[in-house]
Amino acid sequence: MNHLEKQLMAAPRRQLYFTTIAVIVSVLFLWSLTAVNLNNINESGLAIAKNILYGLTHPDTELLFSVSKQSVLYLLVETLAIAFLGTLVGAVLAVPLAFLAASNIVSKPVSWLTRLLLIIIRTIPALVYGLMFIRVTGPGAFAGVLTVGLTSIGMLAKLYVDAIEELDKGVLESMTSIGCSTFEKIRFGIVPQLISMFLSVIIYRFDMNMREASILGLVGAGGIGAPLIFAMRSYKWDQVGSILIGLVVLILIIEFFSNKLRAKLVRE
Repeated sequence: MNHLEKQLMAAPRRQLYFTTIAVIVSVLFLWSLTAVNLNNINESGLAIAKNILYGLTHPDTELLFSVSKQSVLYLLVETLAIAFLGTLVGAVLAVPLAFLAASNIVSKPVSWLTRLLLIIIRTIPALVYGLMFIRVTGPGAFAGVLTVGLTSIGMLAKLYVDAIEELDKGVLESMTSIGCSTFEKIRFGIVPQLISMFLSVIIYRFDMNMREASILGLVGAGGIGAPLIFAMRSYKWDQVGSILIGLVVLILIIEFFSNKLRAKLVRE
């Protein structure tokens, strides 16, 4: 018997543990099957499913490749602009909140209250913010920008705080000992430690905001979501296919470049 076999034989037996887990998972799976209802599936439903599949695989090429204001290209550019500007607004507004929430920068009560505010911001869904801003500014891209910006603040500030609380205080103490001003400590002591992390977080949030911006159109906050829901309600599945193809291609492109940028920032 070799060394590996001895280690295998000496390993603790956890058959009871794995058996219990398997039984629990099986029971939950069987219980979930009770929610499956196949009674409402009839010939008309199958025909509709066939039409959906046909429309998605035969997209409206004119809608996909034209350059009018109703085209997929124009709507994708609008969605991209909403996500970009909203991310920029959220990234800027999250900075002061992050410093106010960092326990190594401010007092505990201020940090706790700011963190509570950020939790509240993150708790409310983006669609709720979208509906509220639409009432204030009216439907359109501006409401989408405000919504994306506000929803970005919660997550960005939280990740900013994590980076701020990991600051190397030794650098700041050294700068204080040689008589550096507060601005110089921020400019040459804090910013260089945080800039790459902040940019990486912002790029990641922009990637997420592209998906949120496309959904916000469902409530009238601009972007490609509104034409998508209108096409679905009108059973124009070829137009739905065109919109989804354009959206998937755009998100894949953004995903590729954002991964490249984040990897470069991490190496630096």
